[in-house]
Amino acid sequence: MNILVVPEEFRNDQYILKPLFERLFANIGRERAQVRICRDPLFGGVGEALKSERIGDIVERYDGMTDIFVLCVDRDGNLGRRQRLDQIEGTFRHGRMFLAENAWEEVETRVPAGLDRPQEWRWADVRAEVHVKERYFEPLADQRGVADGPGCEPCSKARHSLRTRFHRYRRGRTDRRPRRPAVRGLAPHETPMPGRTSQNARTGNAMSCRPQARTGSQQVSGPP
Repeated sequence: MNILVVPEEFRNDQYILKPLFERLFANIGRERAQVRICRDPLFGGVGEALKSERIGDIVERYDGMTDIFVLCVDRDGNLGRRQRLDQIEGTFRHGRMFLAENAWEEVETRVPAGLDRPQEWRWADVRAEVHVKERYFEPLADQRGVADGPGCEPCSKARHSLRTRFHRYRRGRTDRRPRRPAVRGLAPHETPMPGRTSQNARTGNAMSCRPQARTGSQQVSGPP
């Protein structure tokens, strides 16, 4: 199975999204799924990532070698973003599995979710924060000593190091919550039921990747 994850800014987000989706598919029994990050084209921001013509170019280019497309953008406190993502799904889901998802509120939220946080950081506060990168992710990179290096803010080196620690933590601390990447409408500690989505599915709650999707008029339960 080949999964193509399409971020709004792959230069930073790839270091979080790739291990996140690898773990998610492993948790549903797809350990051999090949997760790739789309690096061409470079959107450079959510505005370009939500343009149908840009997404259409990606679908046309990679359709023959991809089983599941997953467009991943930040919610950024935008209450109408889910509506736009639904429109994109409706445009591109025919003849393929195409999911359009938004992180609540940023992709960086998944890092403090999977690592030991300072005691004064309440998870409810992290989840409610719109500017997670500046408020929590960057300070966490500083605390872990991985924020010094070339690249974007925080640098790619920091993201790579935190990704590695995050991945090791998830493998070795299965008794700690949150245990698995969150599914749309579920908190990180909740377990999705096969073939079922939450009533809050359209609110964009948590990093979203649903256990089912529609291909045309056919219901598909989970990744093929």
